[in-house]
Amino acid sequence: MQDQDLNHVFEHERKRLFGLAYRMLGSVADAEDMVQDAFVRWSKVDFPTINNPQAFLTTIITRLSLDHLKSAKTKREKYVGEWLPEPLLSETAEGPDEIAQKADDISFALMFTLEKLSAPERAAFLLHDIFDLSFEEIAKTLDRSEASCRKLASRARQKVRTDGGETLPRPANEPLVASFLTALKTGELEEFVDFIAEDAVLFSDGGGIKSATLLPIYGRDKIMRFFFGVTKKFGRPGPDDIRPTTINGAPGLLVRDEEGDIQAWSMSWTADGQIAKIYIIRNPEKLSHVTFD
Repeated sequence: MQDQDLNHVFEHERKRLFGLAYRMLGSVADAEDMVQDAFVRWSKVDFPTINNPQAFLTTIITRLSLDHLKSAKTKREKYVGEWLPEPLLSETAEGPDEIAQKADDISFALMFTLEKLSAPERAAFLLHDIFDLSFEEIAKTLDRSEASCRKLASRARQKVRTDGGETLPRPANEPLVASFLTALKTGELEEFVDFIAEDAVLFSDGGGIKSATLLPIYGRDKIMRFFFGVTKKFGRPGPDDIRPTTINGAPGLLVRDEEGDIQAWSMSWTADGQIAKIYIIRNPEKLSHVTFD
């Protein structure tokens, strides 16, 4: 009976645990590994002694994620080019409720900004601002004082605000998305120039496996020159090679390149409906969970 109770409680919490681990690590595969490790640890507890299973599991998944971030720090510092989080697509989840819990409250732009936070800042910010935990609960999870956790969350919040309002979830400009899709499918990129903010930024992540810009591209003019250069060199994708999707709760695109490999495009928007940032994930290791068809 105890094993059945343990399994029942864990399965009830699985979606939330995955959501926290994904936001902490920026990786679908790593988040799934953390959930599995949490289950192994959970299966060994003396269930009747656990007063608050949800808090106990939150502590486990947070500490596992913090340990993983420490071990991954050196690898990310040596990463070739820009490191972008793995995109979470609707197809990755199992149903509408899971999609909402995993992605809708945190944009891809915010996921990218979280990479600039220290691991403790990231944990305090997510646990308080996204998962609504009290600082008393966070202090127990992080083994710090409440005052320290408040400072961590405050510093994180300031860094997020400094990175721009487009990191916050906002409804996408549907006509803009449609125009972008049309421009890509027809190759009429000139028509799309006015939709890109003058100070827009483009990031691309090939991980040293696929070609990508090593540094961000700043400004509308340089971004358009980049698009024109890629189109001239490799040709433009055919209409059947571009598919709209949902990435972290917002409209995005899957694009099949000249070699038949998938790339995922996510965009963030300014308050007046222009594209502020474009994120192109080309590293196949970050797209193993994504299918085009």
